[in-house]
Amino acid sequence: MEMPALVASSYGATVFDDLSKVWQKCLSEHLRSVMAGETHVLNWNEPAEAIAEAEAFLHSGGVRPLSEQERANKFESLLKKMLSSGQNLHHPRYIGHQVPASIPIAGLFDAVGSLTNQPMAIYEMGPWATAVEHAVTRNLCRKVGWNPDTSCGVLTHGGSLANLTALLTARNVVFPDSWEQGLPQNAVLIAHADSHYCISRSAGILGLGTRQVVKAALDERRRIDPHKLNQLLSEQKAKGRKVLAVCASACATPIGAFDRVQNVAEVCRDHDVWLHVDAAHGGAALMSRKHRQLLAGIDMADSVVWDAHKMMFVPALCAAVLYRDRAHRFQTFQQDAPYLFDPSSPGLAEFDNGTRTIECTKRSTGFGLWGIWALYGAEIFEQMVDRTFALAQYFYERLKEASDFEVLHTPECNIVVFRHVPADLREPSAEAMDRWQHELRSRLVKAGDFYIVQTNLNGQAALRVTVMNPLTTEQDLNALLEELRAIGPHILSN
Repeated sequence: MEMPALVASSYGATVFDDLSKVWQKCLSEHLRSVMAGETHVLNWNEPAEAIAEAEAFLHSGGVRPLSEQERANKFESLLKKMLSSGQNLHHPRYIGHQVPASIPIAGLFDAVGSLTNQPMAIYEMGPWATAVEHAVTRNLCRKVGWNPDTSCGVLTHGGSLANLTALLTARNVVFPDSWEQGLPQNAVLIAHADSHYCISRSAGILGLGTRQVVKAALDERRRIDPHKLNQLLSEQKAKGRKVLAVCASACATPIGAFDRVQNVAEVCRDHDVWLHVDAAHGGAALMSRKHRQLLAGIDMADSVVWDAHKMMFVPALCAAVLYRDRAHRFQTFQQDAPYLFDPSSPGLAEFDNGTRTIECTKRSTGFGLWGIWALYGAEIFEQMVDRTFALAQYFYERLKEASDFEVLHTPECNIVVFRHVPADLREPSAEAMDRWQHELRSRLVKAGDFYIVQTNLNGQAALRVTVMNPLTTEQDLNALLEELRAIGPHILSN
């Protein structure tokens, strides 16, 4: 049977060689210009227009076979469209969401997994990908403070799925019959009041129900108050309720507040309650000798979530679910899949990750993390954390010095929340002040010179910066303040 022409072309080694050279040239030029700050940060397009343009490309081919040069030219045009129409996280003035300017070389390691397509439900389908995953999770467990031979971990696609996986494990350990019979009506989940929305979403998915999520009271620094947590656990017991887990944060998203994990853990042990720590953002502080005290006591947790695609600066998605007790590794799921898992080699179940993750087909998520760690050593992560935390502290100091800005907290990491309060708006209504922050941010972002986000803190609209690019400088942060000041008169004039 003759090979169809398009199939032969799309799988041709020569074609791949030719187009990969075009790819390398386009990406290298793009990264150089973006990291030098020569482009917009966000290439803004209205959603409907962007969708229509993307769809138009789908109908632009297939009329006739392309020559080698035509194919190369079209491939280049598609790449350039992709690169010129997105968010440029590697721009030094990208200081927005908790998504990093990933280490470019990590993307090269990740590309190997994408190109060779190494799914990981069973060891024999992705042997090296599986080996890499076990190697990096063992070493993340070491950083938490656990013995890698008595603890364990697994990588999954993002912090939301990681938190769901950890809480599913906790559910099945705390309520052993819940996999088959569901949760009892007296089950509750206690969570940091500022916990990520994926915690309540997990409660809904797990059959607990979002109304059964009880918010733990916070102290003046928006951390779980251990004394009030102790009271809350006693109250829940007195009401005949059974706690699935306490979910602490390290750090919570709004202002980057780190719970005092050791104090929280001691309370949980006194009440014999599973402690889960969502350290998706802040887990990387464990790589820093200067900042690891922020997570003191995390080794007392039963489960930990740690996103490498945040403060370890590898491409999304690469999130670790870590368990202190290795015996819990098969508690997450309790069903058979005989067409996958080989009963003739039961020892391989230890390495078949499909037994421990929601995904069956799963990308080889660990290649970027493993590659950077192996190439540069763990010190690169320490330097990344220390630099970005220091830049946030610098920005905080500049805000405190400025009479027309109001900083809303003392930062513990690389997240800073603040408001612009110019003299002309000293006595506005709360609604007007909120509108002011929203309009400032909207104009700033659409202009393309900076990217920051907005939030709501204590009922007030505010501006929020997360330093997620080590190429950001003090000059960039100073320029942000000047740009916000410059936008103000334009808003007032309208």
